[in-house]
Amino acid sequence: MTPTPATIFLVDDDESVLRGLGRLLRAAGHVTKPFASPSEFLAQLSGDTPGCAVLDLRMPGLNGLELQQAMESKDCHLPVIFISGHGDVPASVRAMKAGAVDFLLKPFDEQHLLGAISQALLKDAAVRASRAETAALHARHAVLTPREREVCTLVAQGLTNKEVAQRLGTTEKTIKVHRARVIQKLDVDSVAELVRFVDRLGQG
Repeated sequence: MTPTPATIFLVDDDESVLRGLGRLLRAAGHVTKPFASPSEFLAQLSGDTPGCAVLDLRMPGLNGLELQQAMESKDCHLPVIFISGHGDVPASVRAMKAGAVDFLLKPFDEQHLLGAISQALLKDAAVRASRAETAALHARHAVLTPREREVCTLVAQGLTNKEVAQRLGTTEKTIKVHRARVIQKLDVDSVAELVRFVDRLGQG
């Protein structure tokens, strides 16, 4: 499958700003999608498209910070860059605390914006790669039977076959069979790798 290209979503109620940003970013090789209002952006919002969002801070209806919160509520975690024509320090602090990649004051340096976008796209790619890895881990774990999952958890906690057998009320020989199946199904080569697998599964 051909990977979906990253898209820079631009949201600003000033059409001249949208046009200027679009020209700048397209000249730098980026795919852009402009929106003149937060509601227009939210109406088509999907977290499936890789990229980032460049949001104006002050807009009619929802402001940029409220739009960022609305994105989160829709389970869209695109990295956000704020732009503003006002030197609003409290707003910039709130934006950064909410996870914004950068907060730029108009007129901003074009290279600064392009650098922030590069940073945002790297962040988005890393998050998507991590989610894909976690999904793959869960898919592998899902093929285990309920008893194999119990054995997997206890072995990962460092229990011996004998201790696992005592805990589950069965024989050590049976646990050896379950343990071998767990290692085979999860495609790990050792108990140490099994422990790492379970750790990463828990972190996901």
